Amino acid sequence: MATMKAIRIHQFGDSSVLRLEFIEIPHPQVGEVLVKIAAASVNPVDYKIRQGEFPPVGEEKLPITLGRDFSGVVEQVGSGVGSFAKGDRVFGMVGGDASYAEYAVIKVEHLAKIPENFDFIHAAAVPLAAQTAWQALFDHGHLEAGQRVLIQGASGGVGHFAVQLAAAKGAMVYATGSGKSAQLISTLGADRVIDYTKERFEDVCADMDLVVNLVSGEMQQRSWAVLRPGGILVSTLNEPVRNRPDAYGKNSCFFLVEPSGRQLADIAQLIKGELVSVKVNVTFPLKSAAAAQDYLEKSHIEGKVVLTVDG
Repeated sequence: MATMKAIRIHQFGDSSVLRLEFIEIPHPQVGEVLVKIAAASVNPVDYKIRQGEFPPVGEEKLPITLGRDFSGVVEQVGSGVGSFAKGDRVFGMVGGDASYAEYAVIKVEHLAKIPENFDFIHAAAVPLAAQTAWQALFDHGHLEAGQRVLIQGASGGVGHFAVQLAAAKGAMVYATGSGKSAQLISTLGADRVIDYTKERFEDVCADMDLVVNLVSGEMQQRSWAVLRPGGILVSTLNEPVRNRPDAYGKNSCFFLVEPSGRQLADIAQLIKGELVSVKVNVTFPLKSAAAAQDYLEKSHIEGKVVLTVDG
């Protein structure tokens, strides 16, 4: 039995429950490919799963390998796959959990080819965060060119993609962040950066067509006040509370990202055209996944955290 290294949990808890184990290398079935993983992204959902705070993953599913997105090389192709071949450089989402490992089996509809001007580390940082931003803006927020959008938490993993995607669409982009993040947010294409430590976004924004909220705390509920009638408040954290006067006549949405190779291919074209870039904050080796999760959870970081996987 051929084995691989993987970071797994057998119980919920703090980062000490993460284990580096040897498990069997999976085999691709119809419509799947086996990817030799080069790098894996670390996302907030990873430590929420580890803590038992992500309802779709209960104790009955343990043990599991963590990780939701990755970059790597196609190692083996299952039957019925014509769009990818062994040796292709690819990135994508696993459609569940399993990218903190040396290999993963992926459905082809969740995959896209990595742009030639991108390395594995930066590519791994893209799929979950960029697709979350894309789906928030366009699938759920229905953002169009010329509309006004406020992005709450614009310097983080999802936020820094959301600013760039909205700007590339031709929207008027307002974005919040702390003072140290303002310079980064400006370089991403925001028309107005709001330092929330110095000014209230309510004093700057009005008649927003869309607010995308990516931060916990009171900012989500305060966001109702700056939406126009018929505007949309989209959250990646929880369902916005609507029992308040300033929510009347306005819309809201909470969603979980869905893997889409088609969307990822569109994002790859924007990357290739240098309309979208990726900020990688720091990398950790696979064996240090616990430290990587702690860093992401306890630090207010710009950009993404990535695990490098050495075969």
